[in-house]
Amino acid sequence: MASDPDWARYDGAADVLTLRVHVQPGAKIPGPGGIHGDRLKIRIAAPPVEGKANAALRVFIADAFAVPQRNVELVAGESGRKKTLRVLSPRLRPDRAWAQEPTADI
Repeated sequence: MASDPDWARYDGAADVLTLRVHVQPGAKIPGPGGIHGDRLKIRIAAPPVEGKANAALRVFIADAFAVPQRNVELVAGESGRKKTLRVLSPRLRPDRAWAQEPTADI
C-alpha cells in the first residue's frame, strides 16, 4: 500500500481520511493543482461568495473519493483558503496520485 502524503492522514480504524488543502476559488481549470506549502492545492471554479466555493469543494472531493457529499465534512477553514476536510469511508484514494503532480505556483 502506498504511504500517505503529508497533507493527507488516513485512520484505518475509523475509516476516515483527513485532508489539508489550499483552495483557489474562481479558477478557470478546476481540479488538483499540486502542492502549495504543506497542503494540497485544489482549484475550484465557483467564486468565494456565500459558501459557493465550499459547496463546490465538497462536491469535488465527494466525486473524487467516490463518496456521498454527506461523507465530506469541512472541519476547519470555513472562510479561508486553508481548509481541513474529513472524508468518511473513502472508496477511492486519488490523493496518492495527486501527491505525485508538480508543485503549484506559490
